[in-house]
Amino acid sequence: MLKRLFPIVMTLLTFSMQGQDPITSKLYETYEKYKEPSLAERRIKHREIQPLIQQFRANPKFEVQKVGESIEGRDLSLISIGTGDINVFLWSQMHGNEPTATQAIFDILHFLDSSDFEEEKSEILSKLKLHFLPMVNPDGAEVFQRRNALGIDINRDALRLQSPEGRALKRIRDSLDADFGFNLHDQSTYYNAELTDKPATISYLATAFNYEKDINDVRANAMKVIVYMNKIIQNYAPGQVGRYSDDFEPRAFGDNIAKWGTSLILIESGGYTNDPEKQEIRKLNYVSILSALYTIANGSYKNIPVEDYEKIPHNDRKLFDLKIENVTYELLGNDYILDLGILRNEVDLKGHNDFYYKSVVDDQGDLSTFYGYETFDASGYTIVPPKAANMGNNQSTKDLLLQGIAFAKTMLPETGFSVNQPVHKTSLTFKLNNFNLQPGVNPTFFLEKEGKITHAVINGFLLDLSKPLGEQKFGNALIFR
Repeated sequence: MLKRLFPIVMTLLTFSMQGQDPITSKLYETYEKYKEPSLAERRIKHREIQPLIQQFRANPKFEVQKVGESIEGRDLSLISIGTGDINVFLWSQMHGNEPTATQAIFDILHFLDSSDFEEEKSEILSKLKLHFLPMVNPDGAEVFQRRNALGIDINRDALRLQSPEGRALKRIRDSLDADFGFNLHDQSTYYNAELTDKPATISYLATAFNYEKDINDVRANAMKVIVYMNKIIQNYAPGQVGRYSDDFEPRAFGDNIAKWGTSLILIESGGYTNDPEKQEIRKLNYVSILSALYTIANGSYKNIPVEDYEKIPHNDRKLFDLKIENVTYELLGNDYILDLGILRNEVDLKGHNDFYYKSVVDDQGDLSTFYGYETFDASGYTIVPPKAANMGNNQSTKDLLLQGIAFAKTMLPETGFSVNQPVHKTSLTFKLNNFNLQPGVNPTFFLEKEGKITHAVINGFLLDLSKPLGEQKFGNALIFR
């Protein structure tokens, strides 16, 4: 997929809480030197990171050791660098379908191995010893699912320790007695910063260690580092930072690691417009984590007021991929004004290396307190049910859509579930059910204004029929057999 890049840079020199350091432009310009090109999409596998780990194993700057195995026998490797007295432990992909930070870890490792910015890196590596455990749940990553091969959430196994992955995580934390820990996750792309239409692109949490949510020095230090990271991210994704709920979960690793004396920083990678593979969010991880390591090394975070942590807006979950507002829907001879909230769900293909979209109407009615990555004000527009028809040899896709045809009857390929053209493909005997707009149905219909079809919604993607189809954002239509 094509990615729309935007300028993300990081700060490693003394940080001004009012802006960014001039060196950041140079750091952005050299980012491609550090980005690991083999990890360009989300569905990465354990086997793909093994050659990278072997490179660091052969590099005398790094210590690499096997620290355990997954249930299905995949190695867990800890990569360490630095000579300082402050131990920092970073782990990623405890949930197998949350790989953004795993990618960022290898970018960070390349940066630490480079010959650039020696003065800044010397500050980090002389004060800190960094320990990276990428892909804690390789069995889950293999099939792109949250849970491990045992079917449990490793992040709820901190007490019982039934999973070998969880036991390895606990053993490492205890052996290091880490001063700081970074628990790196992905969250739903449908989270927004509270009371705004902005996605929670990055969310932070200084985890609580008891039900009372007390703040001791350990937790306060995590809060201060998070405030520092938030100020940096605001330069590149303004208003797109959220604060995760700090309700105490006694089974969770983050909460227990904080209880055991490590300043625990949870980072959740959410959504960003036109970034389905989260490559821009990967940069933000790179930015915020390296910046956090620098402030920990030089101690500047200690002067940050802990009260500023509470100023970060909470996470909310009120985003749709597409929100259609104020559309007219006719039912039993009466007109009603509705908002529609549409989600574009991903369905994994065999092998779990790729996916297609199968969208649903998630909610409808008064959605005035919700937001969309894409929002269309359909005031004055009426929903027109789709039609099915045989696909003629000389008919273009746009011709079909202008006639209100969204289901084309044709000879189908033997395999497959989706098509790239914005018209569903069906068998020659396909019969279209009566149109009934309800939550849970596939959003496929047309919009009409003043008696003319102007827009098509195909599998949850909105198309303006006055414009060339090839220039508009579209994922896929579906095959109905």
